[in-house]
Amino acid sequence: MPDPGRPASPPCMAADFAPDGPDPQQALDVARWRRAERLRLRSERDALAVAARAAAGQAISRHLRALLAERFGEARGMVLSAYWPIKGEPDLRPLLADLHAAGRVIALPVVEVKASPLVFRRWHPGQPLIRGHWNIPVPPPSADLVIPTVALAPLVGWDGAGFRLGYGGGYFDRTLDSLTPRPFTIGIGFQSARLSTIFPQPHDIPMDAILTEAGLQPTPEDP
Repeated sequence: MPDPGRPASPPCMAADFAPDGPDPQQALDVARWRRAERLRLRSERDALAVAARAAAGQAISRHLRALLAERFGEARGMVLSAYWPIKGEPDLRPLLADLHAAGRVIALPVVEVKASPLVFRRWHPGQPLIRGHWNIPVPPPSADLVIPTVALAPLVGWDGAGFRLGYGGGYFDRTLDSLTPRPFTIGIGFQSARLSTIFPQPHDIPMDAILTEAGLQPTPEDP
């Protein structure tokens, strides 16, 4: 049986070694492959039973709580950018409510200008939300703008090098590239969405950590 984490017809990566930079055809091949993988992985995610998805979200929340405590301690006032779950993503909202109650500042990313870096608006449980880009609920313009210390990024797919396959808009990479200092970034996704590689391109920025229901995943930088 073919390994679902490996593409059946991987893009040619010979151009990665070309002295004059990436080959346009190779970039097109990668883009096409990524589109196909997004469809496959999202279809598999949609097929998960509600109970299985809920259990995974609870497990990821436990692992995330432990990671934040180990790396940042109590850190009252620390700004954590999260996400509003859509399209079968792990739901971490109960944990976010707990972190807010413990003194963390929680934010949600917002597309204010199309094809530009995201901004982050402060969020708290019970806050009225509005429909943003792609109809995703976001805090209203009256909410405070903040800069995250830690940023969570939902994963459609991921690989062992820490690279993230997202929805294809490029917003998260664009945002990370614009922030100084860059927040500690944690990819959040399902263990079954692991790929052998996403064929990273020059604009792709690896996560600092990846968490699934199985726990913290090793990356090449780990000892």
